[in-house]
Amino acid sequence: MENPDRIAKLFSSCHENGRAAFVGYVCACDPDFETSLEVCRNLLESGVDILELGVPFSDPLADGLTNQLAAQRALDSGCTQEDVFRLVEEIRKFSDAPIVFYTYYNLVFSQDVRNYVERTKAVGVDGLLTLDLPPEEAEELVSASRELGMKNIFIVAPTTPTSRIPVITNSASGFIYYVSREGVTGERDDLAGDLVERVETIRECTDLPVVVGFGISKSEQVREVAKAADGVVVGSALVNCISGNLKDPKLAVQKIGKKATELAEGLSSE
Repeated sequence: MENPDRIAKLFSSCHENGRAAFVGYVCACDPDFETSLEVCRNLLESGVDILELGVPFSDPLADGLTNQLAAQRALDSGCTQEDVFRLVEEIRKFSDAPIVFYTYYNLVFSQDVRNYVERTKAVGVDGLLTLDLPPEEAEELVSASRELGMKNIFIVAPTTPTSRIPVITNSASGFIYYVSREGVTGERDDLAGDLVERVETIRECTDLPVVVGFGISKSEQVREVAKAADGVVVGSALVNCISGNLKDPKLAVQKIGKKATELAEGLSSE
């Protein structure tokens, strides 16, 4: 299942088929390794194109309560970085879908940046979204990633000045993640009113695909975002399927697959 650029291939395929990509987020090993593996399998069988795996961390500052608790459940189950690597290795036995780590820089830096990139690449990870690492401080990671074939996804926020967007896009690869809402992750009832304009502003600075996330939880919202962006990210709405069924892991897996299928119905930009 070796592919030098699964992310580019995926976005190209979606473009040819006239639809946006579905990026689905869950925290690795939530609530335990075996359930997490089945959750990932079901998501990829239910319409998710890119699997965004949260690496459990004790201080996830960019996350709202839903994803904070997911990380805590994973850590409480005994999850280590090695378990996260092993999870990717197991996923690679049945799927060639792009996998992105949603992580924090302490988890990268503490293991030696180059060694971390080498290991993530070896197990089958395609990209790193390092939440608390601005491009101005990312030279070591970006350099190692470019040499080893790892993509670095960077975030553009609603508060990002237009003049700073080229600084971000010049360090980025894979795709650009536009956070459509200020604050932390979590479900929202409505979409930002300036979404289309902001996505177009980013596109003026880069040829990379632009995906939109934070707060998307309904098929109708997916449909609206898909009209403007190259990809749609859903996280908390999927994670809630796990947290709401902790006493019945099999039901959690079923629920998250059903939710992913419903969300995927809004992917077409038509």
